[in-house]
Amino acid sequence: MRERRLTNYAKAMRSQQSEPEIRLWLALRARRFGNVKFRRQKVIGPYIADFASREPMLVVEVDGDSHAGRESYDAERSTYLGKQGYRVLRFANSDVMNNMEGVLAVVEQAIRTAPLPTLSPKGERAS
Repeated sequence: MRERRLTNYAKAMRSQQSEPEIRLWLALRARRFGNVKFRRQKVIGPYIADFASREPMLVVEVDGDSHAGRESYDAERSTYLGKQGYRVLRFANSDVMNNMEGVLAVVEQAIRTAPLPTLSPKGERAS
């Protein structure tokens, strides 16, 4: 039930994107950027990621004014996504609006950089 509610909410959010989200989506969509398939407003567990790709495991978040005062929530969310195998990149609306080239350079670097290996509690590589 909760997943269905989140999925419906994510669908509604796709038609109500902010200007920075729209601009970033136009750069990332349809494998236009690094031949990576991004999805927008993707449900991952109990959260909705602004943009997410499975290969590589990457989440890109655009933080607007609504994120002010929610730093602990965002940190908790990023921790959860990290435990699911995603690397999380966060950009302020102003970064997307005023420095799109810089934002895309950071995303490109994350795509090119192999993630660190996951270690087991004993310090051995997990399979």
